[in-house]
Amino acid sequence: MTKDIQRSIYSGRKISLEVFGGSHTEEIGVKCEGLDGYTFDGEQLQTFLDRRKPKKEAFSTSRKEGDNFIVKSQMAGDKIEGEFLAVIKNSNAKSGDYSSLIKTPRPSHADYVAWIKYGDSFDYRGGGKFSGRMTAPICIVGGICKQILEEKGIEINAYIRSIGTAVGKGYNDVDQNQFDFNNLNKDFPVLDDSDTEKMKEQIESAKVQGDSVGGSIECVIKGVPVGAGEYMFDSIESVISTLAFAVPAVKGIEFGSGFDLTKMLGSIANDSFYYDADGKVKTKTNHNGGINGGMANGMPITFRVAIKPTPSIAKEQDTINLEQKTNVKLVIPGRHDSCIVPRAVAVIEAISAIAIFDLM
Repeated sequence: MTKDIQRSIYSGRKISLEVFGGSHTEEIGVKCEGLDGYTFDGEQLQTFLDRRKPKKEAFSTSRKEGDNFIVKSQMAGDKIEGEFLAVIKNSNAKSGDYSSLIKTPRPSHADYVAWIKYGDSFDYRGGGKFSGRMTAPICIVGGICKQILEEKGIEINAYIRSIGTAVGKGYNDVDQNQFDFNNLNKDFPVLDDSDTEKMKEQIESAKVQGDSVGGSIECVIKGVPVGAGEYMFDSIESVISTLAFAVPAVKGIEFGSGFDLTKMLGSIANDSFYYDADGKVKTKTNHNGGINGGMANGMPITFRVAIKPTPSIAKEQDTINLEQKTNVKLVIPGRHDSCIVPRAVAVIEAISAIAIFDLM
């Protein structure tokens, strides 16, 4: 029996979702269990999805998809009843751009491994199921979870931390009590707008060379109750990481000070507790990213993900011809982002919201 590779399932503790479709199928969508009885604002959700769309910037793909969601399941006004089902129509796909790639796998794409595993049943158009396009349905559920969490006083905000070698300000570089995260709802979300130019220069430099560039995204989650999460397999780190690696471009993750902890002595890495003026328990530092023993300790949960450069580039590359079993040169046609980091910011917020909702 040929495995159905047009579906992917996340089975959580309180929520499960099944993403279906492909980059160039008629529609993509998501089924979700665990949202029964919850309400959401449709306009607010659409605004959130619009953050993932291709940007007006020159470095973004010219494929223009509206990401307009359509709810197919039973609703009682704004309230979800039973299993939630929503789809997004693919209206701007150009499948002919990929006809020459059937047997010449694109470097760092899933083409080769998918062809070996699934054979001719693999839908190679636009990367099929393995395309970043498939993060749009995840954002539908993530956007709903984000609204639910906000009602419980939990805020999730992500932003660009770096592009190429250009590093911008992070959470520890700003006044955390005064900074207004509402200002991040823009096409190029950074904590300090003065970092924008040097980051865009990195993108433009790669674009003019027919190349691409990656970067990193930082996420801050505030208001998670102390004790949320579990130890070991159900730790906050485990659940967030599982969902983060569902995003095709993510190749690394670190919480708090992450790998920099390896350079510290324990006396520095340890986050000392204290009572603040209101009698609340806090820590003097937050090197562990608001997590101890897999559970929230009341401090902001912070993590960063590494986003690899877009593998589809205009430069000629080396690959193979699987039919002729020869080494060949490849030029990838089509419309591609020279940097997907700005579009991935909303996706990281979405997977974070699903993870925290699942652990609450």
